Amino acid sequence: MRPRLRGGIQALFGLVILSVACAVGCNGCGSSGSSGSTTGTTGTTGSGGNPPPTGMAQVLTYHNDNTREGQNTQETTLTTTNVTSSTFGKVGFYSVDGKVDAEPLYVPGETIGGASHNVLYVVTEHDSAYAFDADTGTVLWHVSALAANETTSDPRNCGQVVPEIGMTSTPVIDPKAGAHGTIYMVAASKDSSGNYHQRLHALDLTTGAEQTGSPVTVQATYPGTGLGSSNGQVVFDPRQYNERAGLLLLNGVVYLGWSSHCDIDPYTGWLMGYNENTLAQTSVLNLTPNGSEGSIWQSGAGLAADSSGNIYFLDANGSFGTTLNTSGQPSNGDYGNAFMKVSTSGNKLTPVDYFTMSNTVAESNADEDLGSGGAMLLPDETDASGTVRHLAVGAGKDANIYVVDRDNLGKFHASGNTIYQELGGALSGQEFGMAAYWNNAVYYGGVGDSIRAYPIAQAKLATSPSSKTAHQFQYPGATPSISSNGSSNGIVWAIDNSSPAILYAYDATNLTHELYDSNQAAGGRDQFGPGNKYITPMIVNGKVYVGTTNGVAVFGLLQ
Repeated sequence: MRPRLRGGIQALFGLVILSVACAVGCNGCGSSGSSGSTTGTTGTTGSGGNPPPTGMAQVLTYHNDNTREGQNTQETTLTTTNVTSSTFGKVGFYSVDGKVDAEPLYVPGETIGGASHNVLYVVTEHDSAYAFDADTGTVLWHVSALAANETTSDPRNCGQVVPEIGMTSTPVIDPKAGAHGTIYMVAASKDSSGNYHQRLHALDLTTGAEQTGSPVTVQATYPGTGLGSSNGQVVFDPRQYNERAGLLLLNGVVYLGWSSHCDIDPYTGWLMGYNENTLAQTSVLNLTPNGSEGSIWQSGAGLAADSSGNIYFLDANGSFGTTLNTSGQPSNGDYGNAFMKVSTSGNKLTPVDYFTMSNTVAESNADEDLGSGGAMLLPDETDASGTVRHLAVGAGKDANIYVVDRDNLGKFHASGNTIYQELGGALSGQEFGMAAYWNNAVYYGGVGDSIRAYPIAQAKLATSPSSKTAHQFQYPGATPSISSNGSSNGIVWAIDNSSPAILYAYDATNLTHELYDSNQAAGGRDQFGPGNKYITPMIVNGKVYVGTTNGVAVFGLLQ
């Protein structure tokens, strides 16, 4: 899983309710319920059962909803004409106590302290969670996930998450859970005896208080003889793992996927489910139970899911069983370096289909894994014969774009790939992150590459991009997000991990048309510090929110 080329009990949160105003530099800055099959930006129910303000989007999960399409089509303020350096720029900076590696989340119309607020939720690598008034920067509450005599985890001799590991993955929100809605997050820590802990927390959206049964310590075993096994059981060791992939909330269960630290053995690939109300563990799957490696990291992209309760993700380099059973599945149960479809039926995690490349073993041995990227589900597409196709796309370090039919992913064939569509060498660099979708096109940004738009026609991606950005994004490339008002005013937003980091905005219908970048204004007006890898911008209610090394930069229309 490592980016080889670039280095790269029951303790309550300490609750602090703050009424202090404004974060530094705030110049007046102003889908459906997630217990179902998706969590999204078009919800009609706010926290505690109160409807959000009319026409306002929610962002409750990574990349907007469980398809991970990364589009907010309810953005009526920002347009392709007013996003320019003369009318748009940095309007605030909300300071926090550590790196913000997770995408910020957003719930409108929350009642906190007797007043209505649009709330921005932010977690940090210092094991803190914050609720900000999204428009003013006022800190509404701030809590710590550390138990008594604990610190955040050290980097575990790995340079991927430094200088500390706390909360890396994007949380998930259910605005209907509990009395006022609940945010779920995973925190890593280390106690005074040198023991490491991974805990799943469930916090009240309006106070930051732990919900009943929270937090719960992550523990698991799974039948197998792979690395880290004992007496026929693979054992989850919290020292060896980091929860980087965005959390998934699906049919009342919170799902976690686990990554390693720099491919430091022993580790295997874990997927776990927890009941969102009780936090009881409901299901566990190990992807490489009789082998090694095969983690789920996706450069922070969230686990995806369809309306039938299937989970999709890209598994990282690791053991793959090339000897198949009569169903075409690895006979030893090892699925390293594969595009996975996992059923949640009956509260049991079961691999029901997969795709992996004919040279999968060589790719894993070369650390050229598919798992550096995330899976995205496309809307239903009709092919040339009139057949409705259910498709998903993914890309990783081999720079190919793989389009799979979710009804038949393709499995493994030593003689060559059997897959719905493969765009060999479609990206000029490796993919660390994921695509976005808007208006029948897929947008990708690899390492050292432009962001490229691939239109879809008759359920096939074009073999060459319709447009691409002039700018090429340095490591780790860009994970774009898209805002629009329906099918108009589409804007592609992306971050370049430079120093200073740069926020870019492009016309989604023509990527050669750059609308804005944060280096354009005189005097460094819109700059927001050095870059932070794998950052995904979040756009909602006329604002763009960008995680940084010490806070969240806020962009919007200038007063």
